[in-house]
Amino acid sequence: MSTPHISAEKGAFAKTVLMPGDPLRAKFIAEHYLREPKLINEVRGMYAYTGTYHDTPVSVMASGMGMPSIGIYSYELFSFYDVEAIIRVGTAGAVSETVGLRDIVLGMSSATNSAFAEQYRLPGLVPPTADFSLLQKAYAAAQRLGQTVHTGVIYSTDCFYDDADSLKQWRKLGILAVEMESAALYLNAARLGKKALCICTISDCPLTGASCSSMERESGFTDMMELALETAVSS
Repeated sequence: MSTPHISAEKGAFAKTVLMPGDPLRAKFIAEHYLREPKLINEVRGMYAYTGTYHDTPVSVMASGMGMPSIGIYSYELFSFYDVEAIIRVGTAGAVSETVGLRDIVLGMSSATNSAFAEQYRLPGLVPPTADFSLLQKAYAAAQRLGQTVHTGVIYSTDCFYDDADSLKQWRKLGILAVEMESAALYLNAARLGKKALCICTISDCPLTGASCSSMERESGFTDMMELALETAVSS
């Protein structure tokens, strides 16, 4: 079995998939954390691997950047490969003054400027929301690991370079961070009866100009990776 974007065979993916945006972060996670990782997809350079973590099957696959991209890959994983849960392991920009570089944020829900939900033709607005059981497991895992995490609403945007000074407005509403994928992931999961959670490391602070290097974004955010893996194998 294959889709237009994934060449893996039916059954190649574990029930839970970690999904970073960067293909090289997917490769790093597989090679450094999974036992006997097997490359199962490399169509369009979107590496996917399946291995085990603490003897539990886990897959990791890149999503690319933005809601259209993660919308395609998460839909195909949920619909055609029987994946039950996707945990995004991504980067985000700090919005709240309480969040700093390298902090970890758990996205309870996503405010968004995307029109992704318009496909459902709903008679109102729907809030893209994480699965509570995954959120609960991630928070408990962070406590076990001795990690401090911020939990709350994040902002999922279609615009990386935004002409409007909108982040200051979102800050007034208590938004923790900004990224570009979670809303589509959460909406796909809700529509298909699946589970999803966004775990992000703060890689930059748009309102101050502080940022991490591209190399650190690829392989340096190991606390987030370990938290996601512990969440994936929690019973």
